[in-house]
Amino acid sequence: MQILVIDGAARTIRSEELRDRLDGVKRLIGRDSIDFDPLGGAGDRLYFDESCFIRPMPGAGRFQVDALAPLSGVAVVVGSGPGPDELATPKVSAEELLARVRFL
Repeated sequence: MQILVIDGAARTIRSEELRDRLDGVKRLIGRDSIDFDPLGGAGDRLYFDESCFIRPMPGAGRFQVDALAPLSGVAVVVGSGPGPDELATPKVSAEELLARVRFL
């Protein structure tokens, strides 16, 4: 499945192939302790390091999506699958997401 990766340090959004599901999301974010917020009403999820609010991350870059709290480091956008723990390609495109991200 294709997913979207927001990189705060590089100030980019890129599409990437994800084969290892939630373990892949953790690998891309670089942490085992992750959380997510719903992103819009289409079932997309924004996964991020759950400690990014309190962990100092020099050079990680900060960004904000919509009106959510600002994040630092890397976040991953995935869609939700038919089951509660299943992931899918997000509905939002990279171009649409870029219009909703503000790099700080």
